[in-house]
Amino acid sequence: MAAQPEMKKTLGLTGVTVNAMALIAPGAFLWITYQLQTAQTTPGGDSTAMDMWPGIVFALILAFLTAISYSELAKIYPEAGTGSAYYFAEKAFIDKEETKHHKWARLAKLATGWSAHLFYWVYPGVMVAFMATLITYILGAFGVTIDLVPQIIIACLFSFAVGYIAYRGVNGSTTTALMINVIQLTALAVFAVIAIIYRTGNPDHTTFVFSSPGDVMLPHNLMNVLFQATIAILILVGFESCTAFGAEAKNARRDVPRAVLLALIIQGLIAYLFEYFAANYGLSEALTGTDAKGAAVKGLDAAAASSAPIGDMIVQMVNSIAGGAGFGLMIVIAITVALAILGTTLSAMNTGVRITYAMAQDAEMPQPLGLLHLENATPHVAVWAMAAVSAVIGAVGTVSVVNLTGITLASNFGTFVLYALTCLWTIIAFAGRREQHKLLHLIVPILGLIANLAMLLTILGLGFVGGGDSQTESLMAIGIAALWLIASGAYVLMNSRKTGRGLLHVPSQT
Repeated sequence: MAAQPEMKKTLGLTGVTVNAMALIAPGAFLWITYQLQTAQTTPGGDSTAMDMWPGIVFALILAFLTAISYSELAKIYPEAGTGSAYYFAEKAFIDKEETKHHKWARLAKLATGWSAHLFYWVYPGVMVAFMATLITYILGAFGVTIDLVPQIIIACLFSFAVGYIAYRGVNGSTTTALMINVIQLTALAVFAVIAIIYRTGNPDHTTFVFSSPGDVMLPHNLMNVLFQATIAILILVGFESCTAFGAEAKNARRDVPRAVLLALIIQGLIAYLFEYFAANYGLSEALTGTDAKGAAVKGLDAAAASSAPIGDMIVQMVNSIAGGAGFGLMIVIAITVALAILGTTLSAMNTGVRITYAMAQDAEMPQPLGLLHLENATPHVAVWAMAAVSAVIGAVGTVSVVNLTGITLASNFGTFVLYALTCLWTIIAFAGRREQHKLLHLIVPILGLIANLAMLLTILGLGFVGGGDSQTESLMAIGIAALWLIASGAYVLMNSRKTGRGLLHVPSQT
């Protein structure tokens, strides 16, 4: 028999880190999610946008609590390979000396795999929709109008183009991710400086949305902070993706745990907090536009009505400071955002298909999804399947802002479930171990579990007791999660019947 291809150990700390950083691309998410954040309302119709920055802080705290859990699990399970949290879930139980705990291993890993797929297989589709929207905005700036059908075509073409890059292999993906991160961090610094210069140079001539730095950073309404955090998590997820590159890391025990925290520190703590502060600090009523009904709007309302409010802000701010140079700079930064969306989508696909590959190798998903390409050593069947799914989800997201927010919340729903479960597995995995640390392995994951459950309850609450667009968006997210749960459950039942394994099956240990 011919030797089966294997994934190659080519990634050092930099390679592992930049693949995670690509999924949290700085700059891109400010551009593509700022509209969703400014347009978000309570069930009563009031805006939550004044609590955007505190919402990001809450999401960042949640992310760090979860990142520490991922990092600690990666230290004791460096052999996780492509399985990431899926592998951690099983090992948390079968590593116990008391064999009665082993029966929970399969149920734990199936729950983790279900949530990981809801996250990683919906997320690229969200990015595909964002790319179609961005291209439409750029062409519109040159007077070219793109209707819905061409947007859907753009979404589909982009999805399969990214799939092709993922199919070619992780080395090319790493180089692409590194270049994109450097470009985006530079663009971030330029925009932030412009926003701050604009604000400090116009203290008496413009009415600003936020009255002071404290007005940007301090919470105004705690419930609105939670609402904002349900979207803000989208700009922070990805730190955990490097745990799926264990099979390709040269020193997984050392580099993967470091990369988890390093990616989140650079992108979330440094880049996004600074970036969002600058954007909100510089937002003024000089930003104008028209809403869906054709009425003139300004400030936050103009940002909510625009398909790319950051692009509009760049034009408005730079023209005010330098006179006439805003359009050119906006196009340049828009191109860097497009590159970042490419990197983000690619990183999400690379992570998602590797977890799918691990489950297929474990006979928990269809066998073709566990095949590696003979030359590229990539799970090529899974890659093309994800590209097709992402094209469909992206097409749905291009229809309206409500649809786009709905699929975003669906991805975030999977994120919160996955993160909550990982925090739970951390508590179980370290219970009774010699290296158990009360703070890192009990207090931190308990707080992470509570924070993630709070986000889930917020989405569910908006769906069942909310109103207006917020309720529609949440119900869409809940519906997607429910459909995936039904489909997954049906496959698990058929597969269990075929293989003779029950949900409380005790796995064999090697």
